Amino acid sequence: MSASPEGVEAAGPGAGDLVLSFQRSFFTMGRMDSLPLPELEERLKNSDDSTLIQHILQQTVLHPLCNKYPPSVKYRRLFLAELIKKHEMTGAEPLDDLYDALGEVLRSEELKMCHKNYFLLNTTEWLAQPFQRTFGGQPQRRHNILELGSGIGLVGITICKTCTPKQYIFSDCHPNVLQQLRTNILSNGLLLDSDTWNAKDCEVEVKNKYVSEENQGPEITVIGLDWSEVTQEQVELQPDIIIATDVIYDPEVVLCLVSVLEKFLISNERKEQGSVVYLASTVRNPETYHQFKMELDKVGIGHQVIPGPTRKIFPYNRCTEIELLKIVFAHHL
Repeated sequence: MSASPEGVEAAGPGAGDLVLSFQRSFFTMGRMDSLPLPELEERLKNSDDSTLIQHILQQTVLHPLCNKYPPSVKYRRLFLAELIKKHEMTGAEPLDDLYDALGEVLRSEELKMCHKNYFLLNTTEWLAQPFQRTFGGQPQRRHNILELGSGIGLVGITICKTCTPKQYIFSDCHPNVLQQLRTNILSNGLLLDSDTWNAKDCEVEVKNKYVSEENQGPEITVIGLDWSEVTQEQVELQPDIIIATDVIYDPEVVLCLVSVLEKFLISNERKEQGSVVYLASTVRNPETYHQFKMELDKVGIGHQVIPGPTRKIFPYNRCTEIELLKIVFAHHL
C-alpha cells in the first residue's frame, strides 16, 4: 500500500500522494483534523470531477483491507461524512458510491474492538535503536527490562523477538488492557510466566510450551502497575533497564510518572545496581513535554536526548517531532 493507486494521476499532479495520505490516516485512525482536507478542498475548487474522491474512497473504506481490519464504525462514519461534505461543495452530481458506503457503515454493528493498523511504528523504531546498540544485534540474556504503560505490547514484543533479554516485564493498569496484552504476547509465539495469567482468559492456543534451553526466550511477565499506587514489592523488581513509549500526553499523570521513575532509580541506586530509563515520545504538546523535563530536574533526575535513527524503516508521519531520552540520576550523566 505504498505505491500510488493506479490511474490516480489522471486527477492531477500529486494526486497520488494526497490519496496515500488519506489512506494512511484512515487505516491508522488518525484524527479528523489530521486529514489533508484543506488540500482536497483546494483541488476540488477548480474541478467538478469526482475522480479524486472516488480514488480516496477506493483506497480507504472500499479497500479490501477494510473488510479484514475495519476501523471503528464511528470513525468510518465521520470519515465518510467529511468526504461527502467536500464533494457536495463542488456542486457535482452525487457520487452514489459515497452514499452507498455510508449506508453500509450505518447498518454495521460496532464491535467491542476495532483494528488500528500500524504503518507507523514510529516510536517503536526510535526505541529499538539503543537496544540494538546495547545488545550489539546478538541475543544476550543479561538484562532485566521493565516497560511502563505497555498498552497492546507492540514495543515489548518487538524487543523480546529481536533482542532476547533475560527478563521482560510488561506493565499497565487497566485489567482489560492487561488481558489483551497477554493475548497479543501469546499470539506472537512468546511464552508467559504461567503463575501470572489464566490461559482461559486469553483464548490463544499455546504452542511449544516446552522448548529447549538454547531456544528459550526471555522470561516474560505481565503485571498491573498503577503509577499512583506503586507498591514496595513492585519497586523491588530490580530492572536494570526501564522503557516507556508515548506516555507523556496528559499533564495530570506527569507527576505520577516522574515519581515512579524516581522510586525505581533510588531503589536500584541503594542496591548499587545502576538503572537507565529510555523514554520515546511523540511531542504532541510541547508544554506538557517541557513540564515533564522540568519535574525530572526538580528531583535530580537528568536526561539526555539520543539522536534518532538515520534511516527510516517504517513510513510514518514525520511532521510530528519524536524524541528519545536517556534518563538517569544527574550525577551519572
